[in-house]
Amino acid sequence: MERAITRDLFSRILLFQTHLIKVATFAAELDCFLSMALVARQNNYVRPSLTEENLLDIKNGRFRSSGRINIITGPNFSGKSIYIKQVAIIVFLSHIGSFVPADAATVGLTDRYNFPLNHVYRETGVTLLNADRFIWEKIFRHATSQSLCLVDEFGKGTLTEDGIGLLAGTINHFVTSDEPPKVFVCTHLMDLLHGHSLTKSEQIKFYTMSMLRPDDNSTYIDEIVFLYRLVPGHAHHSYGLHCALLAGVPEEIVKRAAAVLEAVSNNNHVERLSNENISAQDRQYKDAMEKLLEFDIEKGDLKLFFEDIFSLVLLDAS
Repeated sequence: MERAITRDLFSRILLFQTHLIKVATFAAELDCFLSMALVARQNNYVRPSLTEENLLDIKNGRFRSSGRINIITGPNFSGKSIYIKQVAIIVFLSHIGSFVPADAATVGLTDRYNFPLNHVYRETGVTLLNADRFIWEKIFRHATSQSLCLVDEFGKGTLTEDGIGLLAGTINHFVTSDEPPKVFVCTHLMDLLHGHSLTKSEQIKFYTMSMLRPDDNSTYIDEIVFLYRLVPGHAHHSYGLHCALLAGVPEEIVKRAAAVLEAVSNNNHVERLSNENISAQDRQYKDAMEKLLEFDIEKGDLKLFFEDIFSLVLLDAS
């Protein structure tokens, strides 16, 4: 009886299937528009202007550039990746009719988004270098002058020198293209900016994430403060040791790394750490070598010699 009632109910509902689907679609659209309107009002979003011109002008959202290829340098934890994702979100929201988090925005029509999806490839067991290769393969094959391409730390899955070469070659490819896409590149490979790795072009613009430093020597101490704001220019240091502190690496390890870095930078000898266990073992080896050098191979008693050596070992162990 229950099944018969259920089947009868289904058959009656199916008579209004077309109307119900239209109502559900309308309700979903209304819910979407109300949600976007509520968020825009609560967070003071602004209405963007879409244009057929091939440009991207975002004020305090916060990006403005006349270049087609935008290279953002800076250390880890400085906000590079979050920034380019914010630009992508603003462009996407503009295309679906939403207000955007900015003071003003003029967005050119965009036909394709190319985002870094390394986490997706890593879940399938693909190496980081191959994940980068897959991303660039799609960009080279499908990107047009109206595409938006985001590249985050390309080349870090291989040797530093190889990564710099691959990234520089890719950027130069876009520079020499007749109509390159809008490209945002995030990297902490500072050597990319040195020498003649990149072709000089008006299409390339350099930016960095601003920070506060007490003095020019503060390359790794904890007084460095990231401001998470984009400014023209490029970073001069990677601040790797400071990033290690932020990542939770023990302070004593970072201090030792700082001492090694300073010695290597000044071409000085790296002093060995003073460790009681290591020092005791060194003394043991030194005493054994002195006795070996003093041993008379013609008249000496090997049994007494080894007993003497092993007595030193037992004495140090106790």
